[in-house]
Amino acid sequence: MLDNVARLGSFSAAAHAMHKVPSAISYSVRQVEQQLGVLLFERKPRQVVLTPAGEHFISQCRLWLREMEQVKLHTQRVANGWQHQINLALDTVVKAERVTELIRDFYNRFNDAELVINNEVFNGVWDALADGRADIAIGATAAIPVGGDFGYRDMGLLRWALVMAPDHPCADIVPLPVEELERFPMVSLEDTSRTLPRRSNWKLDNQRRILVPDWNNAVACVTAGIGVAYVPRHFVEPSLLEGTLVERELPTGQRPSPCCLTWRKESEGPLMQWLLDYLGDEQKLQREWLL
Repeated sequence: MLDNVARLGSFSAAAHAMHKVPSAISYSVRQVEQQLGVLLFERKPRQVVLTPAGEHFISQCRLWLREMEQVKLHTQRVANGWQHQINLALDTVVKAERVTELIRDFYNRFNDAELVINNEVFNGVWDALADGRADIAIGATAAIPVGGDFGYRDMGLLRWALVMAPDHPCADIVPLPVEELERFPMVSLEDTSRTLPRRSNWKLDNQRRILVPDWNNAVACVTAGIGVAYVPRHFVEPSLLEGTLVERELPTGQRPSPCCLTWRKESEGPLMQWLLDYLGDEQKLQREWLL
């Protein structure tokens, strides 16, 4: 009603457009002004003109009208099984450069949906799924630590490498005793789980940890000689080939970690189905996200 009055410049014109009598429009506008405690329209002999306060109020109303139209549209789509947003959790073990391609392809396919991506570490992935913060996760490792109706798809094994700088004191010790290694700090990532038990990628009983936000920072710290680290192998293979890092083994080394794509079945819908088709089978997942 207010939008019509502002656009048409009179109560009578707005009344005609809305199939009402002018007095009803004038009365309704006066009620709104009384509720707001401001004058929205300046009454002139042949027209009404927005006051500065009215200009501001109408501009906000027009935003609300557009938002309400979007809410109506999205509600209808939800009723028909369409999702407006899907939340993706990425374990930090996956290749970050692949994320950009996923984002590009998603937004090329959908012009009215959002893909919300968050990074998680270790059990933080399962915690996000169990808590409903994520609908689907790429790179979840270890056994499922929570109950629920999840779908999953194998991604193969994630292999780890114990690495250090070439001039690190442990680099020339072969074989490398555990007692020698525990004298030096282990660069690690903190599990992002909020409610589930947290786990560490690997650490000796009496070893100090250096916590970093992601594996790229872990590699940088190890290269700088700050500590040693068990790192997903695909993060360090270039450095091992260049000789900026060296790999050593312990008798009780890190076993490969089973890795999977997993999703909440209750979140299944068109967006989820597109993602599942797009990400592909075990071989494609392992090739594009882990190797």
